[in-house]
Amino acid sequence: MKVITGNRLSDGAVVFFNSAGQWVPALEDAVRYADAEAGSALERAQAQVHEIADVYLIDVDDQGQLVGRETLRESIRRAGPTVRRDLGYQAGV
Repeated sequence: MKVITGNRLSDGAVVFFNSAGQWVPALEDAVRYADAEAGSALERAQAQVHEIADVYLIDVDDQGQLVGRETLRESIRRAGPTVRRDLGYQAGV
């Protein structure tokens, strides 16, 4: 299974593509695609990006949890910003 992800340009937040064709911040709200249909879904998502950068597929299991060999990039994205957490949107300001 695969999920489409990217980063919102306005604030850099990690977002996921949902069934309504919207970008949402929660992985559990993302659409899970079978490997065979993931490529065409990615093309549709990339065609809609105006506020999202670096759209790509990530591997998830049937419950929507990340699986497979985790890259450094995904571990950083999952952990959140590499900046001070008491500043910016991550602080809830």
